[in-house]
Amino acid sequence: MATLLLVRHGRTTANASGILAGRTPGVRLDERGLEQAARAAERIAAVPLTALVTSPQERCRQTAKALGDSQRDAGHPVVKAATEKALAECDYGEWQGRPIKELLKEPLWKTVQHQPSAAVFPGGESMVAMQHRAVAAVRRLDAAITAEHGPEAVWVAVSHGDIIKSVIADALGMHLDLFQRISVDPASVSVIRYAPDRPYVLASNTDAGDLSWLAPKPGRRRAKPQGAVVGGGSGPH
Repeated sequence: MATLLLVRHGRTTANASGILAGRTPGVRLDERGLEQAARAAERIAAVPLTALVTSPQERCRQTAKALGDSQRDAGHPVVKAATEKALAECDYGEWQGRPIKELLKEPLWKTVQHQPSAAVFPGGESMVAMQHRAVAAVRRLDAAITAEHGPEAVWVAVSHGDIIKSVIADALGMHLDLFQRISVDPASVSVIRYAPDRPYVLASNTDAGDLSWLAPKPGRRRAKPQGAVVGGGSGPH
């Protein structure tokens, strides 16, 4: 069971101006977003990565580049970012490129907020389809990375807010209709480990703090999972 770090891209020009970017080309990190990506990269630099996977959207590729550069600067083996189409932003269809303040007035907005499993974006995809493709990709990649590199492997997937929220919801066993209870901020890091018995959400929406506890410890292999520890256990240290 490898360890997955889910990283949302840093803030973009669209985020700052209240526009739903979707898959619009040319949406890049703004100055603050670049700083956020650099901070996330600095945190993750304490952990040697086995793989780095990114959404094809430019803002995610920029964030992934910051992570890869930081790995190199920390003296870890160079890991090249691979693009995964299944981690792309939700296809918002006709909503794409529109101001959020306009979308608030659409009848579909309430569905997205309270029953996302019933939401289908006009000219785009459903939120159910979005979750299915993202979760399937993450689980497939995690299994392949574990099989090739072993249970101590740590890898990163750089993606988008709704994508990451849907993956976390699946790991928590939450229905998609509850996924709006989860927050995923720009350049935040969430941590999931897919064990044979169940996924374990180790952290969610973190934007600060030490991540070195995720690094493999020389000479120590992760114990075979025995289920959740009653009482909470002693922690990772």
